[in-house]
Amino acid sequence: MKQKRMYRTKEMKFKIALEAIKGQKQVSEIAEEYQVHPNQVTQWKKELLEKGALVFGKESSAEEKTLQEERDFLYKKVGEQTIRIDWLKKKLGITE
Repeated sequence: MKQKRMYRTKEMKFKIALEAIKGQKQVSEIAEEYQVHPNQVTQWKKELLEKGALVFGKESSAEEKTLQEERDFLYKKVGEQTIRIDWLKKKLGITE
């Protein structure tokens, strides 16, 4: 019979990796406690050590992408409005 795949939340992965970093228990003990493979605990620990600094960064890449898309939309809108205003000024014969 096939075993069902277990999914861990990012909070759970963080908790396990943090416990491994503390070093109060061996990786094998942590793996047994949370019912994961020791290699997985080691991988999460390594990932936390490598990417932990991103937690304190300014913005995540997803937020940056969203902000950039919004900025591009607003610039486009301002450009359209400028063209309309210029066209109306020309039609009405208004000079600056």
